[in-house]
Amino acid sequence: MSEEHKGILLESGTNELEVIVFEVGVGTFGINVMKVREIIQPMDVTIMPHAHPNVEGVIRLRDEIIPVINLAKALGFKDSKNPGQDKLIVTELNQVKAAFHVHSVSRIHRISWEQIEKPNKLSQGLQDLTIGVIKMDENMILLLDYEKVVYDIMPEAGLSSKKLEGIEQRDRSKKKLLIAEDSPILRQLLKDILNEAGYVQIVFTDDGKEAWTYLKEESRAEIDLLITDIEMPLMDGHHLTRKVKEDPQLKELPIIIFSSLITGDLFHKGERVGADAQISKPEIGKLVEELDKLLQVE
Repeated sequence: MSEEHKGILLESGTNELEVIVFEVGVGTFGINVMKVREIIQPMDVTIMPHAHPNVEGVIRLRDEIIPVINLAKALGFKDSKNPGQDKLIVTELNQVKAAFHVHSVSRIHRISWEQIEKPNKLSQGLQDLTIGVIKMDENMILLLDYEKVVYDIMPEAGLSSKKLEGIEQRDRSKKKLLIAEDSPILRQLLKDILNEAGYVQIVFTDDGKEAWTYLKEESRAEIDLLITDIEMPLMDGHHLTRKVKEDPQLKELPIIIFSSLITGDLFHKGERVGADAQISKPEIGKLVEELDKLLQVE
């Protein structure tokens, strides 16, 4: 995906995203363009001993070794009926590169986060892996929790309390955090690890719109700092940050963007909307250090 193409979306700041639509088995899925480095034809893989059953092997792509994840197997679908149409979607998530083996790639749709609904029991039995549903005409496109797919295969790529090593013991118990994060597994990991660090007063919301409603309806004085993901249904983290920083009652609230999408272009967008800090998942140690700094924890 070219930087020029990515730039088209970044300039708008209108709570929109572009989604690459692809098929696996009987399902239609989407992935945010910003997570995709390129789409390539399948390559010969080198099989790795003792690999996770969902990993086909690894490929060498411009001197990088990248694991290939069989998305059909991860989702419980059968292999491709037309292997000639198969593609590899090469992604970068949480500073980890991975190639998802899919059965075909159709097109790119530009949509608003408001068009993305939360998953329900109709999500083809994949609600545990689905973070959003896009209803387009007669089609239903599922947005998967790609971080969870990778985390299940490579736990070391996710959040871990090991990353708290070197963090000083301080009294963090009096500070109250609001966290907007749509991934259930990441909400639980964040809760466990931040609690371990001493941040025990945490309110979680599933998306940016819910966080915005909470801030407007609850007492602003309750919350000392907002942590937000970027990719979320209904309202993304950039849009949420901009709304908070433009609100006379909320503009002094410190905001940390904590996302797998802190790339060069998106970092600049985070600066433009007024984020006080931006940290790439899974750097939980850096997150705690930045929390301590912004909250002046002694």
